[in-house]
Amino acid sequence: MLELRRPLMSSTATQPASSVSSASSGTASFPAPNPKEMQRVFDAQKRHFHKVLKVSKAKDRIVLLKKLLAAVERLTPEIKQALQKDFRKAPHETDLTEIMPSIAELKDAIRHVKTWMKPERVKTPVSLFGARSSISYEPKGVTLIISPWNYPFYLAIAPLTAALAAGNTAIIKPSEFTPETSKLLTKLVKETFQEGEVAVFEGDHTVSTALMELPFDHIFFTGSTHVGKIVMAAAAKNLSTVTLELGGKSPAIIVPGANLKKAAQKLVWGKIMNAGQTCVAPDYLLLPEGQTEEFVKQAKAAVKSFYGESSADIKNNKDFCRLVNQRNFQRVSGYIHEAVEKGGKVVMGGETDSSQNYIEPTLIADVPANARIMEDEIFGPVLPILTYKNLDEAVEKVLSKPKPLALYVFGSNNKYINKVLKETSSGGAAVNDVIVHLANPNLPFGGINHSGHGSYHGWWGFRTFSHEKSVFKQAPFSSIEMLYPPYTGFVDKMLQFTKKFFV
Repeated sequence: MLELRRPLMSSTATQPASSVSSASSGTASFPAPNPKEMQRVFDAQKRHFHKVLKVSKAKDRIVLLKKLLAAVERLTPEIKQALQKDFRKAPHETDLTEIMPSIAELKDAIRHVKTWMKPERVKTPVSLFGARSSISYEPKGVTLIISPWNYPFYLAIAPLTAALAAGNTAIIKPSEFTPETSKLLTKLVKETFQEGEVAVFEGDHTVSTALMELPFDHIFFTGSTHVGKIVMAAAAKNLSTVTLELGGKSPAIIVPGANLKKAAQKLVWGKIMNAGQTCVAPDYLLLPEGQTEEFVKQAKAAVKSFYGESSADIKNNKDFCRLVNQRNFQRVSGYIHEAVEKGGKVVMGGETDSSQNYIEPTLIADVPANARIMEDEIFGPVLPILTYKNLDEAVEKVLSKPKPLALYVFGSNNKYINKVLKETSSGGAAVNDVIVHLANPNLPFGGINHSGHGSYHGWWGFRTFSHEKSVFKQAPFSSIEMLYPPYTGFVDKMLQFTKKFFV
């Protein structure tokens, strides 16, 4: 779902270097990849899959899911501590964005996996009279989960839940940028599962690269579009199927007549939660001309209600986390400086502190189209504001960019709202809110084109980690037998009759 910001083999200006692994600017060292150990664990999981999990029943999978749920609940205090150490994430925000979603995914899978596993009967054409057809959901096998740093716990547990529910084994490669949470995941897995069921390999991008040399049956990657392309190319060598949960510039459109106070409050919450390090955070705002001043006023009021009256209050508020490392801080603060140099105006916030990787919640108006902040995914608590004369112009601006992971529209005029939803394309969309559509396990979550391939959550996650095998069962008497050679006149008549009435 959300952004992995490390390169597997190379880096660009928008991806921080893999050597930086904590909220400080220090460099953490990691042991070199051990391909022999990776191969050993891979082989162990392959054996366990074929002997145990491939033929597992719903009750067997529920046992594993319940063990994982108990571990999450037991280790909750340690999970909060780990995230606090990694990038000063507030315990309540960890509950809201890491613990609760993990528990919800697990409980949903425990409740429904028996139903999900049942073969699905489908219709059989009359021309194949007597036969029965169904779709059987079988596990793919040994899977690789490469999880990101921005929600480092939930975005490892959610795909793991889906993998286990579908009957797979899993190797997890957590992010090196959040080392405390990675250690915690390793501890959880070792205390909960056999090595042949689930394993963790910590380390930097070289570990990811080495793991992807193995012929996994499925690779689930959460991260940037740039790295997603690398993952897809690596998977192609072994013809592994892939799920890519990427990102992009998710727009928010306020249509004429919208309640600016409510829209501002929701947008501010969604944009600065986790210091903006959320792949479905609104990445730019499209606002009707003449409403910028009022929106900024309401946004400032929302920030004050959340984090305090002054800039000092916000900076000292323990509920506001930091950017994950110095490289990301330099990247996002660089966006602000360049936008201003090109004519943009900081109309809210703008304060930064490199010693803490701190960026104040910031709004920038009059941002030129060629500023990097309008080209790259921001991944920080900064929101550019663009204005439009009419809704067609707003839609055109959205269509001028690659398809985003999410799109948000605010207003009360259904004609305007439906116009935006019908004329744009995005992985998902929400009306009069942001981000919370992810909390519904009955909705698939995923991107389209540059923002991702495939989807998950709930049933959709089970389906992602399953192979949909078609099963055709022939009756004792088969109508098709009448069409076997030799092709006599009778066969010709039967073919004509079948084409006319049954095809």
